Order: sequence, then C-alpha cells, then structure tokens
Amino acid sequence: MARFMTDDTASFGFQDVPREEKAGRVRGVFDRVARRYDLMNDAMSAGLHRVWKDIAAVKLNPQPGERILDVAGGTGDVARRLSARAAAAQGRRGGPAAEIIVSDINTAMLAAGRARGEDGLAWIAGDAERLPFASCAFDAVIIAFGVRNVTNIDKALVEMRRVLKPGGRFYCLEFSRLAIAPLRPAYDAYSFHAIPAIGQFLAGDAAAYTYLVESIRRFPDQEHFAGMITNAGFSRVGFDNLAGGVCALHRGWAV
Repeated sequence: MARFMTDDTASFGFQDVPREEKAGRVRGVFDRVARRYDLMNDAMSAGLHRVWKDIAAVKLNPQPGERILDVAGGTGDVARRLSARAAAAQGRRGGPAAEIIVSDINTAMLAAGRARGEDGLAWIAGDAERLPFASCAFDAVIIAFGVRNVTNIDKALVEMRRVLKPGGRFYCLEFSRLAIAPLRPAYDAYSFHAIPAIGQFLAGDAAAYTYLVESIRRFPDQEHFAGMITNAGFSRVGFDNLAGGVCALHRGWAV
C-alpha cells in the first residue's frame, strides 16, 4: 500500500504526517514496547524473526578483526548473533576480536539491550540519517527491521553506504511483500486483527502494534527497495525472499 508523499510529509503507518514529526512518533512507539521488544517481534512474525536473524548473521559472515555496525540495532538481538559467529571464527582461525557496534536513535531500546548483561558490544546512540561515524569506517553494516521506521530512507541508505569501507558489505532484513497471492487475505487478516489483539494482550498497547503492521504495508516492495539501494550507491544489489516474501534479506556491496 505504498503511496506518494510530498517533500514535507512522511508515512507513519497509514497516515502522512509532517516530516519533522515522524521520528518523535516512532520513538514514542518504541519507548512503549522496548521492554517487550522480543515479544513484539514474535507477534509480528509468529516467532520466525529468530530464524531470519540467524540467516542474516550467516550471510553477513562476520570475521575476526572486522568492524561491524548494526544500525537501528535496538536491544542488540542481531549484534549478539554476529558477535557469537565472529568469536567462533576467531576460535578457529585466531586473530583479533571483531568490534560490533549497536547504534540506535532510541535510548530506551539501547538501555533494554544493555540490561541483558555484559556482551562485548559497543552501544552508541545515533540517527540512521546522520550516523555518528567517519566515512569508510566499517567492514559490514546491517539494519534489521528498522529501515521502514526511518523518516528519510534514501538518506539513511546513503549514510550506510558512506560508512562502509571499499569492498564492504551491506545487509538489510525487513518485512516485505508476500509473494504468494492466494495467501494474502489470510496474512492480512492475521496482520490487521490478530497482531493488534496480541499487542493489547501482551503490552496493553494495540495502537503501537497497529502502527507496525501499517508501516510494513507502506514499505516499498522488494524490487522497488532494491532500486533504492542501488540508487544509494551500492553495487551487486540483490535480495532473498524469506517465508514467501513476508520478509526479505537485501544485500549490496560498496565497490
């Protein structure tokens, strides 16, 4: 359900809101769900987000000594997977430890991640549209289930390209467009009725979960988003559908 917006507006679910208001509204949603973020993702994906994140970590293939940035990394769910894989590779081959940085604009999400205990990750508050890092600073960048919440997606993609070293790799895991047409009515029924009800039961906040469902429907489909990644300066752009397109893992390289 992608719609065109003016330069002065941004999508917030099915609403078009003043561009300067979106970040605050999104921050409010994630402030409310931060402590139950994993439960939220379980509701949104019927638990499959855990498998999808595992797949993304395998594909990114972190190596000893690499510097890796998890943008909109929230509570560090993906970063911990990357850290474990990098440590395993270091144990097999030796070399220095990988440095994995979680960056998120929402400090409540970062606090929830830190509260899980010592993990060897670095936690830095930062806006995906204005990343607080030097150019050519990272071997790999990943963003998982975060890019659709950014006000200016094109700008965030350019920023992620900027901070990658030449030859660096980019991965984006995001809910996308179901490719199996006969299943769409059932998927819509689950999304628009079951998920808000689950949100109300788990967190007493159906509205936050309704926004998340609507934000998925407003997000560009796989081909369109791949074109946006290409336009941001990435090469060898492609994607893999997961669960029939409920989710897609996009990739690109800084060449």
